[in-house]
Amino acid sequence: MKVRALACLFPLLFIVPASAAAQTVTAQEIISRADDVRSPNKPFRYTVTVLEYKSGAQEPTNKQVLDISMRFLKPENGVQADARSLARFVYPARDKGKVMLSDWYDLWFYTPDLRRPIPISRSQRLLGQISNGDVIVTNFDYAYNATLQGEEACGQNTCYKLTLERKSPQVTYPKVGYLVEKGSYRPFKASYYSLDDKLIKEVTYHDFTPLLGKDRPARIVVADARHASGYTVMEYSDVRLETLPLSHFTKEYIQRGEN
Repeated sequence: MKVRALACLFPLLFIVPASAAAQTVTAQEIISRADDVRSPNKPFRYTVTVLEYKSGAQEPTNKQVLDISMRFLKPENGVQADARSLARFVYPARDKGKVMLSDWYDLWFYTPDLRRPIPISRSQRLLGQISNGDVIVTNFDYAYNATLQGEEACGQNTCYKLTLERKSPQVTYPKVGYLVEKGSYRPFKASYYSLDDKLIKEVTYHDFTPLLGKDRPARIVVADARHASGYTVMEYSDVRLETLPLSHFTKEYIQRGEN
């Protein structure tokens, strides 16, 4: 009887791992977890230094520094979703006083020379290969529908290979090819495509550093895929949690110059 009982039990021991192995992560879950690596689900503030390099150059030809506050919240525990940002221009000195305000996909620009903030495009060039919208953290899970295409090698690791299609015409880039490391869910590379499916630029993520409780990329490199004219680097520093009042993320507030 003991032998029969063991014989009946052993198949169950093999069935359980097989069933667990069959459970796979979905494409949307992958980009959601990668979003959690790229930025916290809490209001935070950071400094981004944008450096433009020409092809073959060892030193940057242009530099810009912005101080950015992000009010980014995913809907959980009764909290409503929110995605707003306030980007203050710090360097060069001639740009001090300029501000970009983002409310979901709407973007405004203000300078003391203007009577009021004006709407601008997120795809408009800011510096080098960086557009206005690039310096503001984008949540891929909200902006794109994801499809898992398979896996491929990425450096010393294996990555999920995904295709992202934008959910709304308001999203800057219609299509993104996205590589995300298996296990860690670290973003590895994002390839941005135009409406006619031509590669515009490639973004790679580097220098993962403990920031706000998780290893996050402290350096992002953006390469021009169309003209091979150089690349642009975004370096992140002074990353910290900070909750500003909702009133700070309004056109009226930035127009008063209280930034």
